[in-house]
Amino acid sequence: MPELLMGILLVIANLVLFLALAPFFDGIVRRVMARVQSRQGPPLAQSYYDLLKLLGKENIDSTGILPFRLAPLVAFASMLCVIAILPVAGRATALTPYADAISLVYLLTLGGVAVLLGAFASKNIYALIGASREMTTMIMVEPILFMILMMGVLKTGSLDLTAVIYGTPSAGFGWPGVVMIVVSLFALQAFVARQPFDIAEAEQELLGGPFIEYSGPNYALFKYYMMLKQMFYAYLPIAMFVPLIHSGYFIADLAVQMLLTALVFLLIGLLSATHPRYRIDQAIRYFAVLFVIALCAIGAAVIF
Repeated sequence: MPELLMGILLVIANLVLFLALAPFFDGIVRRVMARVQSRQGPPLAQSYYDLLKLLGKENIDSTGILPFRLAPLVAFASMLCVIAILPVAGRATALTPYADAISLVYLLTLGGVAVLLGAFASKNIYALIGASREMTTMIMVEPILFMILMMGVLKTGSLDLTAVIYGTPSAGFGWPGVVMIVVSLFALQAFVARQPFDIAEAEQELLGGPFIEYSGPNYALFKYYMMLKQMFYAYLPIAMFVPLIHSGYFIADLAVQMLLTALVFLLIGLLSATHPRYRIDQAIRYFAVLFVIALCAIGAAVIF
C-alpha cells in the first residue's frame, strides 16, 4: 500500500509540475526570442495570462459538428496521459507499469491526430493548408522519435519506460547513442514546432493554421497542449541521455533535471530567433537526412 500511495503521489506531482512549469518555459522562449531581436518582450508569466484570458472568453463553434469540439479535449487529454505515465526523476509512477515505449509514441501521435481532426472539421482553407503541413511533419518526425526511444530499448533490452528513459545512460550507449543524441538535438525544433519548423501554424502566412477557427477555452486547451508537448520534448533528451546525479534526494535530482530542461528551452529560444521559417520542401529534406542518420545509428546499435 505505501508503494501504491507513493506511485499515485508521483502521478499527481508529475501532472502539477508539467502544468505549472510548461507556460513558464514557454515564456522563457518568448523572452529570449524578443531579446535576441532587440525587443523588450513579454513578461515570463505572459503565457499564464494568455491562458487565463482565453478561458474567460466564449467558445465560438463555427461548424456545429462534434469532431471540432472534441479535438481540443482529445489533444489535451493525450498529453496528460503522457505525463501521467512518465517516470519522475528515475522513479516509476503508479501508471508507468501499465505503459511502455510504444504506448508513449501512440499517445504523442494521438495528440497530433486530434489537431488534424479539428483542422479538417473546421473547413477553413487556412486550417486545411496548416493541417496538410502538420500531417507531412508528423509523417517525418514521429519515426525519428520512435528511433530515439528504440535506441533506449536496444541498449536496455526492455520496453519498460523507466528502463528506456532513465536506464539508457547507465547502459553505455556508445557511439551510436552519441549520434542519436545529436539527432535528438537537431530534431528538437521540429518536435516542439518552433522556428524554423512552425510550418503548420505560420502566423504570418496561415494566421495560426489548424487553430484559426478556435477561440476561448477550446483554443486555450490547444495552446496548453502545445506548451506541455514542448516541455515533454525538451525534457526527453535530458532524461534519456544525461545520467541522474543520484544524490539520494528525490527533490534534488528532479530540480537538476528541471534546470537542464530550462537550458534546453534557452537553446530553443535562441534557434527560433535566429533561423527563418523553412519551406515545407526544405523541412522534408532536413527530416529525410535526420531519418537516415537515425536509421544508421539504430543499425549500428543492433550490430555492435
